[in-house]
Amino acid sequence: MSTDILRFATAGSVDDGKSTLIGRLLFDSKSIFEDQLDAVERTSRGRGEEQTNLALLTDGLRAEREQGITIDVAYRYFATPRRTFIIADTPGHIQYTRNMVTGASTSDLAVILVDARKGLQEQSRRHAFLATLLQVPHLVVAINKMDLVDYSQERFEEIKQEFTDFATKLDVSDLTYIPISALHGDNVVDRSINMPWYDGSSLLHHLEHVHIASDRNLIDARFPVQYVIRPQRAADPELHDYRGYAGTVAGGVFKAGDEIMHLPSGLSSRIAKILTADGELDEAFPPMSVTMLLEDEIDISRGDMLCRPNNQPVVSQDIEAMVCWMAESRKLTPRSRLVIKHTTRNAKVMVRDIRYRLDVNTLHRDEDAEDLSLNEIGRVSMRATQPLFADEYKENRLTGGFVLIEEGTNTTVAAGMIVRAE
Repeated sequence: MSTDILRFATAGSVDDGKSTLIGRLLFDSKSIFEDQLDAVERTSRGRGEEQTNLALLTDGLRAEREQGITIDVAYRYFATPRRTFIIADTPGHIQYTRNMVTGASTSDLAVILVDARKGLQEQSRRHAFLATLLQVPHLVVAINKMDLVDYSQERFEEIKQEFTDFATKLDVSDLTYIPISALHGDNVVDRSINMPWYDGSSLLHHLEHVHIASDRNLIDARFPVQYVIRPQRAADPELHDYRGYAGTVAGGVFKAGDEIMHLPSGLSSRIAKILTADGELDEAFPPMSVTMLLEDEIDISRGDMLCRPNNQPVVSQDIEAMVCWMAESRKLTPRSRLVIKHTTRNAKVMVRDIRYRLDVNTLHRDEDAEDLSLNEIGRVSMRATQPLFADEYKENRLTGGFVLIEEGTNTTVAAGMIVRAE
C-alpha cells in the first residue's frame, strides 16, 4: 500500500450531493464494512426511502439525519492500491461556512459540487473563493445530478463556461471539470456509459493520479519547536545530556550535519541527529514529525523556530492578514484584543485597522467597513506582543496561517492567512 496521502474536501451549496458523493466513493471502492452498510440500509428503510441513502455514511449527527443536511465537518478515510485518502465532508449552509473553512484549510484538493439543474449558486461561488483564498492547490468542479438533466452535454458545457468565467477572478492553478451522478455512480469510481461525449477520467481516477508532491514548500526550511524532550533518567548515562527538540517540519528539507539558525536568538548550530519513534533518519521534510538533536547547547523552547541562516522567515510583530471571522457573539473591530496561535507560538494581538471587507460573490472591496461579522472575510492589520516567525500564506500554508482565540472563553473566533509581515 502506498503511503501517499491525499487530503480533500467536498464543498458547494446545500443539497448539491456532497455527502452522497462521499458515500458513493466509499461504497463503489468497497471501503465500508458490511455492518456499516447494513446499518445505513436499515435507517434508509426506517425513513421510508426506496433505495439506500449513502449520505448517511457521513451525516452522523441526529440533527443532520433528521434535516437531511450536513452541519459538522465529517472526516472519512479510505484507501486504494495507489493512494490513501482523508475526506472532509463540509456543510453547505451559509451559517456553517466556518466549518467549511476548517475542512478546506488542510486540504490538498477541493471538490466543488454544482447541481446540474440549478447551476452555479451563491454558496458554490463562496466555497470556490474560500478554497482559493486558503490556497488549496487543486480544484475539481463536479457537476452533479447529470441524470436529472438527461446527461446533457450542452448543460455541462454551459455550467463549465459559467464557472470558468467566475474563476478568472480567482487564483486557481489547477482546475478540472467532471460530470457525475453521485446517486447512480456515473463517473464517480467508474466511467459512465451514459455520457459517451465525456472523454475525461472518473473522479476517483483523478484523485488517485493528481500530482501533489510538488505542492509542499521544500525550499524554505522551517521547523517550529513544539516540545523540548529531556528524559533525565538517572539509570541511563546516555540520556544524562539528552536534549531533543520535537515538532512537525513545516517547510524545506533538514539533514543531519546541516547548519541551522535558532530564532529568536539568531544563534547557529548543526543538526547532530534526526530521530523518530522508528529510529534515526537521514533527512526530514513536510509533514514529518521528528525530534532534532543539535551539536551545541542553545536555550530553545516551545514556540521558537529552526531555519537556515541564509533563508529565514520574517520576524515581526506587525502583520497584515486576510481573516475569516467565525464568532456569532461578537464582531471584529479595531482595537479588538485577542490571542493569536501561529505555528507553535501563542501571543496576544490587537487589531489596529480593518483595511476592507470582501464581498465573496462579487469580490468587491468595501474599504469603508468598520467591523467583520460572522462568516465575513476582510483584510486587517494587527500587532502582536511578541515577534512571530512568519511567511506569506501563499508561500507556506503552515507558517503563513493562524487562528485567533478569545482569551476569556478560549473560543476560536477566526482563521487567518498572512498577506504581509513587516
